[in-house]
Amino acid sequence: MHMNKSWWLLVIVSLAVMIGFSAPYLTFDPSNSRVDVRPGSLQFPILATHILFAFAALVTGFAQFIARIRTQRPKLHRALGRIYVLGVMVSGLLALPLVGYMDDFAKATGFIALSLAWLFATWKGYRAAVRRDFAAHRVWMVRSFGITLVAVSGRVLVPVLLLTYALLHGFTLPAGREGMVADVLNVNIWAGLIVNFILVEWAVLKPKRGVR
Repeated sequence: MHMNKSWWLLVIVSLAVMIGFSAPYLTFDPSNSRVDVRPGSLQFPILATHILFAFAALVTGFAQFIARIRTQRPKLHRALGRIYVLGVMVSGLLALPLVGYMDDFAKATGFIALSLAWLFATWKGYRAAVRRDFAAHRVWMVRSFGITLVAVSGRVLVPVLLLTYALLHGFTLPAGREGMVADVLNVNIWAGLIVNFILVEWAVLKPKRGVR
């Protein structure tokens, strides 16, 4: 894959967003959590582990698309691929019990859909590599990484969703500013998943002209 300026911009923005989001959880102090956690529960350790493994998947996922590593250092490519798959599987599975701590139905269903799609696409990509079906492996891993990036796009889209909310309500805030923010954060996962799905299937995986 050619590393053009747009790709490196995506890398920089993604790392900046995820480092900023993940940093409070590196302290392993529940008081630094960006979401409310239930005292005395397993919510915070599950959440922190989920985020850390997702961050590992993000970093190793980007490395998988560097052509020099893939073609000149295949052993490193495979090792990073295993770390990526492990990161997705651990993070994706830990996302499921986190749903039990969510009060909003839209947010909970979005989290479930994201986790299951992430696990499924990654498993399909891994199995294709085991079968040495590298064409299918590439397609499913591109889909998998597109889902990985929902952690980024879901947050980048928040300003757009806030503006959309204001437009739909005639620039009034019937639930107040806090209500608007809460409503947006309850649907940003769905928005990120839909946008990334469209971009991956249309812009990345669409057949090239003259190729059938």
